[in-house]
Amino acid sequence: MRSDTDIAMFKPILAAGLALASAAATADSRTSTTDPALIDHGRYVTMIAGCNDCHTPGFAPSGGKIPEAQWLTGDRVGFAGPWGTTYPSNLRLKVGAMDLATWKTYARALTARPPMPYWAVNAMSDRDLEALWAYVRSLGPAGEPAPAALPPGVEPAGPVVRFPAPPASIAQH
Repeated sequence: MRSDTDIAMFKPILAAGLALASAAATADSRTSTTDPALIDHGRYVTMIAGCNDCHTPGFAPSGGKIPEAQWLTGDRVGFAGPWGTTYPSNLRLKVGAMDLATWKTYARALTARPPMPYWAVNAMSDRDLEALWAYVRSLGPAGEPAPAALPPGVEPAGPVVRFPAPPASIAQH
């Protein structure tokens, strides 16, 4: 049985844990999906990072003339190459389901199969990641999850952009 002295020893630890949890919740609330400046910056990051080129159906072929309400819903056009076939994820569902801390951890550790330039996401500043998260969440959920990736040798059923194997001199680097 624990004594009052034993319980008193744990009070500072409990208080510190509660303070950290409160600070994290406050940081999330400051990074709001209703802050117009943050959302505008997230829209800008989306454009300059080329997120729409793959994650918005028809964006690149239309020269960017897709209504913003349709942005970042993923695509059923796959990218096929020696790695198999990948499909651009629906960021509105994927990122929208994450809290800010989870998103930042995910973005910093992200690796993906081609053609996703995950290294660009890894290199984004905290401000850019916070803005991107706020922007995507401000759009709200829409669309369906992307098809699952296919391993090498499995022929995709739908349309794909095909990438040849890189020359041996590049593949070795």
